Amino acid sequence: MTNEELNEARKNPDFLKYLEEARLNSIKSKNIELMYETLDSMLVLDLDEEKINSLYDEILKLAFLSVEKLLNKNEKLDLSEPNIFYIRALYEHAIEKWTNENFAGAKELLFVIANIIEDYTLKNSIDCMIVFLNKELNFDEFYDGFVDIEAINDDEKYGYFLTNFNFEIASFLKENQNILEEEYKKLQHLIMERK
Repeated sequence: MTNEELNEARKNPDFLKYLEEARLNSIKSKNIELMYETLDSMLVLDLDEEKINSLYDEILKLAFLSVEKLLNKNEKLDLSEPNIFYIRALYEHAIEKWTNENFAGAKELLFVIANIIEDYTLKNSIDCMIVFLNKELNFDEFYDGFVDIEAINDDEKYGYFLTNFNFEIASFLKENQNILEEEYKKLQHLIMERK
């Protein structure tokens, strides 16, 4: 959308009414896909921050509740819908913790995600992030120094996640295997009841 189109959308009462109805309906129906569709639109249009935060809180609540239910069944999550939205919510929350330099909280949440997903690419990327969190590298330094922003994901399901780095992932994980094993031992209690 152009800036002019964004401004028109921000001022279009019918569209704003539709977005508000979509926000309320998505919360009422606990439809995480519609919640994210609405949230993304609200963010692009830079709308009411309080409503954006409220919707994001509802997304997190639903994601944690849904993942808990799946884990109680000892199921892992693939990156199909709606699972990808649950994983996205937890992942974004972990990144938010990291940007606020809550290294332990981010590490714990990423560890849980790595252990509940069935996706080799995402799991390895998250394991790399856990190594950087072990070193307490702040998120901006991690992103600027190690994320390959020029790389294009072959599969759009990875569009929500950082999976491309400026180093070879398998080699990095092998070189940092001791750190990762140490972290996994420390964090294992977070998932032990599930297994």
